[in-house]
Amino acid sequence: MCLAIPGQILSLPASPEQPGRVNFGGIVKETSLAFVPEAQVGDYVIVHAGFAISRLDEAEAAEALAEFAALAALHADEADTP
Repeated sequence: MCLAIPGQILSLPASPEQPGRVNFGGIVKETSLAFVPEAQVGDYVIVHAGFAISRLDEAEAAEALAEFAALAALHADEADTP
């Protein structure tokens, strides 16, 4: 199963063929922004397989990130159970 992850755009590419830089909770990855040409630095995007596929507003991004954090906490609790 693959998940699309929200991240915040740090920099835009010099040309559409080049990747931009997106921050995923402290991990910065080069990401294609070709599918979201209207995106700007500071915008949140949903990224799947290295491609930003849609923009999110800040509230939607915060909600999605909170859900991922809750899922990670649940997984950590299960890992601690013998």
